[in-house]
Amino acid sequence: MTPDDLAQLHAAAFEFPRPWSAAEFASLLDGAGTFLVTEPGGFALGRAIAGEAELLTIAVDPGARRQGLGARLMQTFESEARTRGAETAFLEVAATNAPAIALYHRAGFAETGRRRGYYRLPDGKPVDACLFSKQIGQSDGTSP
Repeated sequence: MTPDDLAQLHAAAFEFPRPWSAAEFASLLDGAGTFLVTEPGGFALGRAIAGEAELLTIAVDPGARRQGLGARLMQTFESEARTRGAETAFLEVAATNAPAIALYHRAGFAETGRRRGYYRLPDGKPVDACLFSKQIGQSDGTSP
């Protein structure tokens, strides 16, 4: 998927927080440790550095929802993160995004914190960011 494709799908999947632009995707894809996993109708963008993986965003086309695509993307994200040496994965999500929170719980993530009022709705109302994490690999004991 090109940055334009990613931005188009992200815009279809998100109204809040605001969808990311093609330029933002291009910049992220050029970053160290960044990786993209895709399936028709969806993608997950992550970054793995120093034993940690961050799910930057995941998007599923509204017409492809409730068919297991999000779960498959999460599994592929975790597998790729482990391949890149990650032992822990983390993410953040708006507290109002119940479908995403349910997906993350089903994938084994647990809420580990909150950023109060981190997001702002278009009307200015604050929304918390929920922080989630999950152990995805085992340390081999050789890391400092």
